[in-house]
Amino acid sequence: MSANNIKHYRLRLALYKIRHSPTTMVGIAIVMIFVILALFGEYIAPYPEDAYTIHIERKFIPPSPEHPFGTDAVGRDILSRVILATRVSLSIGVGVVILAVLIGFPLGLLVGYIGGPLEALVMRLTDIFLSIPSVVLAMAIAAMVEPTLQNAMFALVIGWWPWYTRLGFGLASTLKNEDYVLAAKSFGAGWKHIVFREMLPNAIPILAVKASLDIGYAILAEALLGFIGFGVRPPTPEWGTMLSEARIYLPDIWWYATFPGLAIFLAVMGFNLLGDGLRDILDVREV
Repeated sequence: MSANNIKHYRLRLALYKIRHSPTTMVGIAIVMIFVILALFGEYIAPYPEDAYTIHIERKFIPPSPEHPFGTDAVGRDILSRVILATRVSLSIGVGVVILAVLIGFPLGLLVGYIGGPLEALVMRLTDIFLSIPSVVLAMAIAAMVEPTLQNAMFALVIGWWPWYTRLGFGLASTLKNEDYVLAAKSFGAGWKHIVFREMLPNAIPILAVKASLDIGYAILAEALLGFIGFGVRPPTPEWGTMLSEARIYLPDIWWYATFPGLAIFLAVMGFNLLGDGLRDILDVREV
């Protein structure tokens, strides 16, 4: 069987597994809905101006045909703000994972293959970071800087990259003994070729599964920062900040907190289902 035939077979097999996996299909559907909301929220939201405009005269309107999710303490349409907040939460979740992967994973592969003093230095550094819970470290960093989208991402990345360094290191420790790596080394290939052309492509399936799962966790962590006041500055729509504003009105104004909380739940669930589906499709045993 030729290389092209093998690729086509694997693609057909992956598509078959996707179509016959209800949880994967649900995860993909949820993620795609949030991606569409993030990209086109201004056109989908019924009251896009309510991102920043207040309407005191219509505050605390319960869910109705005009305002399906009700209105908040200053009369803003909650449905519109939940939709508009999707871009912020999704941007932080995806951005944090991408930056953590770019920083940590190649570094882990490199030190795992080269070894020696560099391995000892990098892995002890990751041990220091991993000794502090990622969210606690992000809270400490976010408390020292201005609450902006970029600073929230930075705070989370600082606590996230060591996990990918550990993952890359563990994979490199295994992959460097594989036949194709030993063959490349015997032909005189340098460490750059072996790490980035031989080991990295074979590590991508495990990396893809972990990254898809971590996007959901990053969204949850970002919402926590917003809830405690270390996230994006109000009145910018953001799910965690909306929950923080709504908590003092519970249980009477129940819709104020219910729908932002539901958005967080669905986003995290969607990426978790997607990650589980990728784990089955790519035949990854553990991440």
